[in-house]
Amino acid sequence: MANRRSFLEKLGKGAAFSTLALSLPSTVFSQIKFGKTPVAKNKIIGIIGAENSHTRGFGKMFNLDKNFPGWEVKYVWGEKEEFAQLAKEEGGIPVIVKEPSEMMGKIDALIVDHRYGDLHLDAALPFVKAGIPTFVDKPFCYSSQAAKIFLEMAREVGTPVTSYSSIAHSNATEDMRKQLAEMKDINQITCYGKADINSIYGGFIFYGVHMVEPLIYLFDEKIVSARFNKNEKDNLNSSASLIFDNGRMATLVITTKKYGWQTFVETDEGVVELKSRVETVGPDKNYVDMVNMFSTGKEPRSHESIIHGIAVLEAIQKSVISDNWESVKL
Repeated sequence: MANRRSFLEKLGKGAAFSTLALSLPSTVFSQIKFGKTPVAKNKIIGIIGAENSHTRGFGKMFNLDKNFPGWEVKYVWGEKEEFAQLAKEEGGIPVIVKEPSEMMGKIDALIVDHRYGDLHLDAALPFVKAGIPTFVDKPFCYSSQAAKIFLEMAREVGTPVTSYSSIAHSNATEDMRKQLAEMKDINQITCYGKADINSIYGGFIFYGVHMVEPLIYLFDEKIVSARFNKNEKDNLNSSASLIFDNGRMATLVITTKKYGWQTFVETDEGVVELKSRVETVGPDKNYVDMVNMFSTGKEPRSHESIIHGIAVLEAIQKSVISDNWESVKL
């Protein structure tokens, strides 16, 4: 319980994200050299954070599998030397930097990939202020207020920023949304998935994001309140209840025996499991849209949606401590 209270106090302070200097960065103009036709060079990505296996996956996808020709991950900074070295070896990332600042002026896009979400915004801040398109892995942060301030800053300086759960931002979830449009009078939703209220990486927020964000993608209504229902015995059979602003209810059931996610909805015809009808070939929508943002500046997800997701997770995490219903504050 002490650990939970400590986490909540940290969350209430906006986690590690401290203060934002909202000054506009200097305008940077690209210089075009005339003469011989230049050889096209790859666009360069840098990654901050290597503890997460995702970093090795990004390196493999860009550098070894070459799923996105014209882009490469050239730089990585790791929380520990061994993390960075593993990313270099398994992801084919050529350069390990001792400080993230060494990447400044050398990259065209940034991925921030800490396992501790409260480190994300501080890591991204100088690069976003410098105009570098940035993808922040899940969760964006632990505090909806910090998310709001940060994204307002990004909008002011004109830097594209996005973040999402790979489960939510996928071809499968997009297809399930299309299925829901054909259904009538959905009464309630039940989602099964992995989470851990005692996770050192952010309690429920760390994996719970993969249950909460798909709901935000699937339904247009806002989630307005949340309650966590604890089973004190090793997290077994714990659940969370969410209420949408139209009165619809969603129940999140934490699974402990198998990794994976399932979603069921109750309709007039009974309980129906939502299953994707599409098969993804090649990189999924989460990767394609991230690279498209790096190339065009078009953000694939609204800032309001990002903030909403964090606010719901924040309310659930607070309810873990209070054992009460908590409002989703936007």
